[in-house]
Amino acid sequence: MSADQTLLAFETDCHIFDGCGFPAPGLHSFLFEPIFSIGGYDFNKPMLLAVLTTVIVIGFFWAAFGKAKVVPGKLQMVGEAGYDFVRRGIVYEALGKKQGEKYVPFMVSLFFFVWIMNLWSIIPVAQFPVTSIIAFPAALALIVYVMWMTLTFKKHGFVGGLKNITGYDKSLGAVLPLAVVLEFFSNVLIRPFTHAVRLFANMFAGHLLILMFTVASWYLLNGIGIAYAGVSFVMTIVMTGFELFIQAVQAYVFVLLATNYIQGALAEHH
Repeated sequence: MSADQTLLAFETDCHIFDGCGFPAPGLHSFLFEPIFSIGGYDFNKPMLLAVLTTVIVIGFFWAAFGKAKVVPGKLQMVGEAGYDFVRRGIVYEALGKKQGEKYVPFMVSLFFFVWIMNLWSIIPVAQFPVTSIIAFPAALALIVYVMWMTLTFKKHGFVGGLKNITGYDKSLGAVLPLAVVLEFFSNVLIRPFTHAVRLFANMFAGHLLILMFTVASWYLLNGIGIAYAGVSFVMTIVMTGFELFIQAVQAYVFVLLATNYIQGALAEHH
């Protein structure tokens, strides 16, 4: 199957009983032709959606708080509600008000950036979650990782920072070397990996399920298969609604973990 055929898998005229197989979505469903190329670098649909996400997040908060009023208008009220949700529901819970206030803008930006990138999955025309491409969650997890490591060594110094990320504790006795090695690999290698993959895997799987039922609804739209097409279409609606919930949850979890990492970096080592 050629690249053009795989990328246009959803536009096929193939139906059940027509003597053709089911055009199942797969990895090819996450590949896109470049919109344009610059110096050998391709700019495609997920990149465009990521740029639009940045514009939307910055534009929204600029519009909401650019000329903030004592008596807020509707847009400012929505902005304040979203800002306050992350501030009080995530940052303050993990870091406290005094210590966490300086990290609120970053966490608010991170939450809405991830959420909007997830949300593109159910937006007409876009219909693709940017975070289902591993590079985007990996880049965000890397930013959090660098911040976490920087704060750890800035707070505790080099030796104290190593103790912090390895869980060094003399009271562990003979198992201390094993515990240090396990904690080191868990914190330095596994933690940033799982931080990125958790978001990526959920969005990848969710998008694939929606695609499966959407394509099946079209494929079954022939003869007696119409009855099954109706069931598949209902499942598409159900999965879309469920995906809306998962998109918000994954943005929440991603930011919650980021906040917990910072809390660990700032915690006193005993």
